Amino acid sequence: MSPAAPSPGEPTSPADLYAPFRPLATRIVSFVLIVWILGGAVAFVLLIRGLDRPPLSYQVGGVALALLISAFLYLMASVRAVPSAEGLRVRNIVRGADLEWAQIVNVRFGERDWVLLDLADGHVFPVMAIQRVDGARAQAASRRLATLVAQHEPGGMDAGGSSS
Repeated sequence: MSPAAPSPGEPTSPADLYAPFRPLATRIVSFVLIVWILGGAVAFVLLIRGLDRPPLSYQVGGVALALLISAFLYLMASVRAVPSAEGLRVRNIVRGADLEWAQIVNVRFGERDWVLLDLADGHVFPVMAIQRVDGARAQAASRRLATLVAQHEPGGMDAGGSSS
């Protein structure tokens, strides 16, 4: 009997297992919106310059607002989680954390649209890099993260022990 082929998005090598986690749909939508908003800001400035006495404050305010919204969208698009042999480095929109594998007790999709990590100290930490909107890709990523957690727990899959 031949082994089953890995499903799309499932790791096929140790390097794949440690690949960074990043959302797909959120990144695409964010970058499209950034281009659209900045293009709209340029159009706004060009149109308002067509007035007899264009107020400079309108131009500056419009561009500043476009830049602020674009910066927030960039932060949304740049969330990630980077696994290593030592632990998981998570960067969310506002805050991030460097977590050791031993700190992570469980990986789950909770009431939010992204993965939640149950930590050993009782806290819950979000990983916005794995988002439910990515569908099967997100499910595969959450399974990959759970596999990494299981491999690094004491007596886990990487301890070399087997029950047979």
